[in-house]
Amino acid sequence: MKKFLLPLATVAALGLAACSNNAQNETAEAGNAIAADANATMSEAADDVSAATEGAIDSAENAADRAGAAIEGTADRTGAAVERGADRVDNAADAAGDELRK
Repeated sequence: MKKFLLPLATVAALGLAACSNNAQNETAEAGNAIAADANATMSEAADDVSAATEGAIDSAENAADRAGAAIEGTADRTGAAVERGADRVDNAADAAGDELRK
């Protein structure tokens, strides 16, 4: 009976060893899949941050452009008002000079 148990024990030991290698391979594959998923997630997160940063920079540039245009428009209107005022002062001075000459 011992001769019968020895081959059976050998087959069982080989089966466990094979199962152990198989389990190790599956564990390694699962670890690799997890690492790949983590890398993909980090890459997507980096892309999202980059896109958000680009959007924020574009918005800031647009706001600065609008502010510059508004300042320029205000400066133009202020300059025109100053010129009109200077023309009125000049006209008033001319009129006063004409009255004094009479």
